[in-house]
Amino acid sequence: MPENSLAAFSAAIEAGHGIECDVQRARDGTPMVFHDWELDRLTDEEGPVAKRDARSLARIALKGGEQQRIPTLADLLELVAGRVPLLIEVKSRKDARVSAHCLAIRRALEGYRGAHGVMSFDPRVAHWFAAHSPTTLRGLVVSEQDDKALPGRIRRSLAIRHAQPDFLAWDVRDLPSRLAAAQRRKGRPVATWTVRTEEQRARAERYADAPIAEGHGFG
Repeated sequence: MPENSLAAFSAAIEAGHGIECDVQRARDGTPMVFHDWELDRLTDEEGPVAKRDARSLARIALKGGEQQRIPTLADLLELVAGRVPLLIEVKSRKDARVSAHCLAIRRALEGYRGAHGVMSFDPRVAHWFAAHSPTTLRGLVVSEQDDKALPGRIRRSLAIRHAQPDFLAWDVRDLPSRLAAAQRRKGRPVATWTVRTEEQRARAERYADAPIAEGHGFG
């Protein structure tokens, strides 16, 4: 089934799995459930998602069959309706203002009673939710790939300090990690992504608190 599609989410719910999704902003500010910045890989359309409004995006078919189209975050919340936990990865770029996007997501979540949290590579997202929606569970996504030297370690420590997240989502390829282990000792849970193999699942069980998995990573 197409990734980030309502069909895939429905299958996850039927199997009793929690859901991780990706959310980015349409041109009109609507939070859309879609992973890539560009439409090219996952649809037959081309160009940036951010250049289309929600109505236009909702008409675009996803590759992979099932007659699925790009859903809004509101569509997903209506489908899940609290039946399984929901983890929302907020897509962000360094040159983008995050406040408007975070506010739109918070508004979409108003009144939603199911277990949920938000996370992002951008520490400003967790920082915003800490200030403006403190009851929302918030996480920081971390990867050490190609950035393992001292400057990278300093940047990661500063990002965690700025974000003040409730949990971390760590790249499974980087485990075991001294920084991740130190955060766990401080009582901060560490999830790990993306667990796709039996070996990665065993690593997640040893060095993290929860896997974000797909395929064989489910066991």
